[in-house]
This record gives sequence, structure tokens and C-alpha cells, in this order.
Amino acid sequence: MNEFLERTYFNNTVQDYAIVLGAILLGIILIKVFKRTLLKKLKQWTEKTSTDIDDYIIDTIATFGLPALYATVVYVSINYLNLSERAENIVTIAMTVVITYLIIRFVSSTILRLLRVYIRRQENGEEKVKQIGGLMIIINVIIWLIGLLFFFDNMGYDVTAVVAGLGVGGIAIALAAQNILGDLFNYFVIFFDRPFEVGDFLIVDDKLGTVEYIGVKTTRVKSLSGEQLVFANSDLTNSRIHNYKRMERRRVVFKVGVVYQTPYNQLKQIPELLKSIILEQPDVEFDRAHFQKYGDSSLDFEIVYYVLSSDYNKYMDTQQAINFRIFEEFEKMGVSIAYPTRTLYLHNEDKEDEDRGPSDTVTT
Repeated sequence: MNEFLERTYFNNTVQDYAIVLGAILLGIILIKVFKRTLLKKLKQWTEKTSTDIDDYIIDTIATFGLPALYATVVYVSINYLNLSERAENIVTIAMTVVITYLIIRFVSSTILRLLRVYIRRQENGEEKVKQIGGLMIIINVIIWLIGLLFFFDNMGYDVTAVVAGLGVGGIAIALAAQNILGDLFNYFVIFFDRPFEVGDFLIVDDKLGTVEYIGVKTTRVKSLSGEQLVFANSDLTNSRIHNYKRMERRRVVFKVGVVYQTPYNQLKQIPELLKSIILEQPDVEFDRAHFQKYGDSSLDFEIVYYVLSSDYNKYMDTQQAINFRIFEEFEKMGVSIAYPTRTLYLHNEDKEDEDRGPSDTVTT
């Protein structure tokens, strides 16, 4: 048995290999015992607390800490062997790759969690969390690039030339794809400044609709007629946008005209009548009603009130009810709503018709 253990393979005895294998198995067993006992109890305890920080710490240990411990056990155990320079370099590179990967994943998941916590605290946070997919792609690309640069630097490569090359290449790419990069930066503007969000009703120039999706380059809006409108993010940030979802109440101004033959006493009653009609409506705030002006063919009244809702259908239902009531009350009073009329004065020069007077008046 001793002869077998003393046999040498690749500069190490069988006994050395057995010790390394035993150390690896012992380390794995200890880590698994730690995971199933202490870590499990800690996780059960953190689930009962009101804060999420301790849950994140335990999840981080389970996701990244334990794999790092496994890799460390294997790396330390293998270093017990008398390895050749090439084999030692391979083991070191493998360990560096594993640790670099775990660090990059840890940084990425931490940033993602912080973003989610920050966004969930905002209004409609759960809906906004769905929009961070494009942002996380960009952040992950940056993190991986930085992580790879550190990895090659630790491997002894000169990353200065690589960084300089990336700088020159970045300038060339930026010049060639400046429109795409412009939309990308405007995506960040939309995401953090929040001029609008998914579900908002927008009017952009002569286009209007509800925001369905905010992407890295484009924003998609569903129009009232049903088709999908696709806007470049740069177009939206450079435009004057009417966001009706942020409107807490809607100011309504409308006019009604009555004929010139309306008696003076009835004219004086109309403003109070209009006020009472508007105050009858639910969720409405009256502002004013005035005899505004003498129109071309009507006596014009201007009415202003507020609908205490941003819902367009609610506004239209209220205005319709007001119009019906105005028509009903005017009909009771015998007041006629004006419509465009024109009066023509005809001069008769026929001597045979002198008895009819100098002129006739015809109203149309």
C-alpha cells in the first residue's frame, strides 16, 4: 500500500493527489453543511423581518459567496501539489476567470436591485420596473467591458493600447451612428426625467395616442384609431408634448348664442341659469358665465367650468348633459338659440311701385 502511495505521477505522489482530493471533498462537505444549517436558518430569520436588506445579503451569499468558496477550496487544494509552470498558470487563469465572472455578476445584480428599489418608490413603480430592461442591457455591457479590462490587466496584458483603441473606435462609431446614440441618450432622459410613462395619453404635434412601450431607440404609441405610432426618442424629447394623464382637472370653455330678439329681462337671467345648470353636474367646479359680446348674428355668452377628472369620456358626458339642459331650459323660456342669419335691404326704383315704399327688407 505504501509503495502505491509513494508512486510519482507528474512530480506528485499518489498520496499528494489523495490529500488534495480529500481536502476538496472535505471543503465541499463543510460548505454544504453551512448552507443547509446556518445559512438556511439565517434565511428563515430574514424572511420574518420587515426590511429587505438582510434578505438581499443572504441571497447574495447563496448566489455568489458559496460558488466563490467552492472555487477557493479547489484552488487552495490544487496549489498543494507541485505543479509545472504551465499547469500553475492554467489554474491561476481559471481561478481569475471564475472570480471575475462572480464579481461582474454581483455588481450587475446589485445595480439592478438598487434601480428596482429606486423605481418602486416612485408613482406607478411596478409598471416602471418593466421598462428597465433596455437600461440594464446598457449597464451590463459597460460592466462586462470594465470587468474584462481588469481581467486582462491582471493577466499581465497592456490594456492601455486596448483602451486607446477603444477610444478611437468609439469616436468613429459615434460619428457613424450619432442618430442611434442620440436616441440612446434620450432614452436615459425619458427614463430618469420621466416626461411621460407607459399608459400616458400624449399629443405630439398632430399625432395622439397612449404610450405602450418605451425602448432604447424608439417609443411606441397606440393611436385612437388603433394603429401603432413609432417615434424616435430624439423626436419626442425635441417636441412639445401634451401629457393629458398628468392633468388633474380639465378646464372647459364654451359659448352659446341667442338671437337678437331676446328680451332684456331674459338676457339678464341667462348667466344665473347657466351657472345653475353647470352646478347640477357631478364632479364639476363652476368658474364663470358672462354675456360676452354682440356677435354678427347672436348675443354671445361665454361659460367656463372645470371637470374634476382627466378622463376625456367623463368630460364629454358632462358637456353633453350641460348641452341638453341648456336646450331644455331655453325651450321653456322661449329663448331661441341663434344661428347665422343675413339681412338684405332691397331698393326698388320702379315708379309703378312707388306706393310700396322706397325699399323692402328681406331676412334670410
